[in-house]
Amino acid sequence: MIRKWPKATDTGRIVRLAEQGRPPIRFRLNGTECEALSGDTVLTAILLSEKALRRSEFGPESRAGFCLMGTCQDCWVWQEDGSRLRACTTFIAEGMGLKTDAPEEWQ
Repeated sequence: MIRKWPKATDTGRIVRLAEQGRPPIRFRLNGTECEALSGDTVLTAILLSEKALRRSEFGPESRAGFCLMGTCQDCWVWQEDGSRLRACTTFIAEGMGLKTDAPEEWQ
């Protein structure tokens, strides 16, 4: 089952209300198949499905992006290969595999 972008009753932080005619993009988030739209940033794609982008490395707080322009260091997420990317300035791509928790070697 593919998780599509949410309706008002779903659990994501962001609810898409307009501009729904762009082509869908499928990606994996923590092993779960999700869907966003072409042109969405990784930040938008994740927050369509989740309440938070990731947990802080320094405490139990949830993070959801801060500056939204790539300068604050708050939106780093991990790819399945262990590399990191900035969720607010990277566009979602077909088949992308993302993780919101730091890899074991970071903890």
